[in-house]
Amino acid sequence: MPGNSRQYMDKLLHLIQPILKNEALLADIKAAQRNEKGLSLWWLGQSGFLIQWQNKHLLLDPYLSESLTKKYATTDKPHVRMTECPVNPVQLDFIDVVTSSHNHTDHLDHETLWPLMKANPDLAMIIPEANRAFVAERLQCDPAWPLGVNDGTSVSTKGFTFTGLAAAHEQLEQDEKGNYHCLGYLISFDQWTIFHPGDAIPYPGMADNLLRYAQGRTIDIALMPINGRLPERRVTGNFWGRESAAFAKEIGARLVIPMHHEMFTFNTETPDEFILHCEQLNQPYRVLKCGERCYTPAAL
Repeated sequence: MPGNSRQYMDKLLHLIQPILKNEALLADIKAAQRNEKGLSLWWLGQSGFLIQWQNKHLLLDPYLSESLTKKYATTDKPHVRMTECPVNPVQLDFIDVVTSSHNHTDHLDHETLWPLMKANPDLAMIIPEANRAFVAERLQCDPAWPLGVNDGTSVSTKGFTFTGLAAAHEQLEQDEKGNYHCLGYLISFDQWTIFHPGDAIPYPGMADNLLRYAQGRTIDIALMPINGRLPERRVTGNFWGRESAAFAKEIGARLVIPMHHEMFTFNTETPDEFILHCEQLNQPYRVLKCGERCYTPAAL
């Protein structure tokens, strides 16, 4: 076996294996459709989640390729993947809506989104309005196709309503019209409300604004980053685990699930701090492995 191939195989052998992947993951998704009144959620790695409700499927910020590993392979900031990709996006031919919270490639990946768009001709996409031109250029799509939101504004499609919340990554950045480039999404459908902040750090008023936009709805699940921020990483940072636990408690989340870890070796943290602080705060939590399903019945 040639040297490069040997190195590639050695790398694969040391990758964290998803709980379910490829055909097994797809079979689990199909089997979960029988739970019509409940909510099923799979973590697909990094900030990517698949949400299934009443045979509708929402894909949040998917990164299902090797694009960043290839892009940075010969630089001084290699993006060495830690967890094997759980599924080829071309196999996800049942997606109704996909989101991008901001323009970083692990949240707006053309190598994930192009096959997803091809497999789902009626796919809807939610983006920050400020990023419309950038998204259209990266995806080579009609600029009018994505549905744009801004801080405090909402859009509804395919049974889901998305309300934007300004996200600081690590600054609150706006375009010339005052639209925010980085957003979190408050997602409501039927009795459910889910919060996905994208990449963000806490800032004054963030929790208050989120609760105001929720309009009295209880946040059932908060999906929170835990990789934190260190200057030596030379990338914009995120909530630390302790901050995510505290934020989930502040917004009254019935359940918090960590994300944005175990993807790249240079930019990850263990869930230990997150778990410790959730337990100290009596904040309900669940730590998922890539490809693992969280099923929540109709009443939490």
